[in-house]
Amino acid sequence: MSGGPLVSVLMTAYNRERYIVAAMESVLQQTWADFELLVVDDRSTDRTADIAAEYAARDARVRVVVNSENLGDYRNRNRAAQLARGQLLKYHDSDDIMYPHCLDVMVAPLLSEPRAGFALSTSRDWSGGPCPMLLTPRMSYQREFLGGGLFQCGPASALFRADVFRALGGFPDKGVGSDHIFWLRACARVSVLLVPGDLFWYRVHAGQELQSPRALREYALVPREVWSALASPECPLEPRELEQARRNQAYMVVKHAWRDIRAGRWGLAGRRLSQAGLAGRDWLRYLRRPRRDPLAGTPIDARGEYVMPDWSADRKPAVGSPEREP
Repeated sequence: MSGGPLVSVLMTAYNRERYIVAAMESVLQQTWADFELLVVDDRSTDRTADIAAEYAARDARVRVVVNSENLGDYRNRNRAAQLARGQLLKYHDSDDIMYPHCLDVMVAPLLSEPRAGFALSTSRDWSGGPCPMLLTPRMSYQREFLGGGLFQCGPASALFRADVFRALGGFPDKGVGSDHIFWLRACARVSVLLVPGDLFWYRVHAGQELQSPRALREYALVPREVWSALASPECPLEPRELEQARRNQAYMVVKHAWRDIRAGRWGLAGRRLSQAGLAGRDWLRYLRRPRRDPLAGTPIDARGEYVMPDWSADRKPAVGSPEREP
């Protein structure tokens, strides 16, 4: 929005008084200066909202909104996006740590590559070529289904153009796997910019929703969404790629179900298999050993070389793009 900050850092919070100070401090120490920190508290019953309000009282970059009702994780993330003033949206969880260079590393490349709807980082480097790396929808699906994966990223991995995120409809409200379902839909429609990894620290602790039995049950329903996405007219894979993608997906479902059985989670294994979206004829056709290529979805130029980024300040766009897809 005109007159607002370039970046809105969106921190949704619920009962995070133990961690929110460190999370907020890590944002406020960013080397990229043009941002607001918007904390949207989801009716915490501890001091989370009070702590955030104390920061807002002494730092004009901080805004705090307390919901009138508890919305839950992904509805609250969408509400934060609606309230944001920035042209770019960066989610940051209220129990994580953002390294000081995080915004710098993500914002500049995305601004220099107007073809990308959003940028993604991860806890380590991306396989394939150097970053920043522009992926078309087909490349994103190749990387996810034929290579080393892409859709495992959480919301905090992304920097969105606000208008693109809103045009995509925001996150679906389908439990803890809502981010994975969002990537399925978003990456079929817009190009993605992969940027260097290890820009934030993802805290693991017992209070996380991801650690709950309910989360396991909800994740078991994600394969149905995946199978549906592979059958959608929007799926950007070519026919031979799609055939292999379905084989890899069928194998993955069975592999996870076998892990459940070995862990004594028989009910979860049954739920995973019955809700995977595959009919009996699909299992017969597609259940094969997987075949993946770690370089699937990597931009390659017309000479068969990796696409090299261009970091020069006086040229637009500043990020190399693929001349052809592998």
